[in-house]
Amino acid sequence: MSCQTVIGVRNLVKTYPGRDGPVHAVRGLDLEVQAGECFGLLGPNGAGKTTTVEILEGLNEPTSGEVEVLGHRWSLDAAYIRQRIGVTLQETRFPEKATVAEMVRLFRSFYDHGLDGAEVLRRVALEAKANAFVETLSGGQQRRLAVALALVGDPELLFLDEPTTGLDPQSRLQLQDVIRELQGRGRTTVLTTHYMDEAERLCDRVAIVDHGQVIALGTPAELIARLGGEHVIEFAIENHGTEVQASEFAGLEGVLKAVERGNGFELTVSEPHRVLPRLISHLEATGRQLGRLTTRHVSLEDVFVALTGRHLRDNQEPASEAQPRTRRPRRVRA
Repeated sequence: MSCQTVIGVRNLVKTYPGRDGPVHAVRGLDLEVQAGECFGLLGPNGAGKTTTVEILEGLNEPTSGEVEVLGHRWSLDAAYIRQRIGVTLQETRFPEKATVAEMVRLFRSFYDHGLDGAEVLRRVALEAKANAFVETLSGGQQRRLAVALALVGDPELLFLDEPTTGLDPQSRLQLQDVIRELQGRGRTTVLTTHYMDEAERLCDRVAIVDHGQVIALGTPAELIARLGGEHVIEFAIENHGTEVQASEFAGLEGVLKAVERGNGFELTVSEPHRVLPRLISHLEATGRQLGRLTTRHVSLEDVFVALTGRHLRDNQEPASEAQPRTRRPRRVRA
């Protein structure tokens, strides 16, 4: 690894015992995260993403492979690494009768060096809630408190595991501002999220994980460019039956790819202003009525679906890839 590599993973394997044989959650995964970047780790349920993050955070042990965090290994230098990272899990439970300031002071005591409590609360816009009991905070405020506790040690490397899931739009934007501030200060962030637009806006690079391996890696713009085409035409036909196939539209001039999606169709194109008249003429010639029509730019979500065949926020996971346990929320006791 280079001196600028903050996370280095080589041939990472994690296998769990299963009823019908071993379950291979991670299958020879390779990964590098460079200093100062916001790195997105994305994957559908059961892909091995959560297991990989847990191993990087020191919460799980690999079956085999090499993992270095900040140039050190958990098996040899766990205390060193813990002093220099911050972790926000998918869910954090706090003592209800503790105040926000008390939680920040508690977590600050875990680190040899760190930030002033008031400064941390300012960064997450919770300074007005310093003396409030945790039980009085909204869901978005509790998520921001969890981020504050991860920041209080002034970490060189921050893990944010789905920090905005379930939050209202305003709380999501506030947490995104926190991430941007970290980027501005040159700190390294590893972000997992179920919001592809969030990853596209925040991440310098993205790794898409499926079946325990990295199947795509690059900047959001690079990954989108690999899909081909710059625009998507989405449309539906009134009362269309099974006789209408996506292949029918793939033959239109200017269409790079045509797929059926839900109750409609998606065409990937480079020049929508040329394809749209051809599409409408084709529908008229075949006696079909257009029910819905929209156009948009190709997104990271389109790349994800093309690579994995699933949307990131799909709840279903293949049984062969399902992990034999769910991730436990971190419990904080005063």
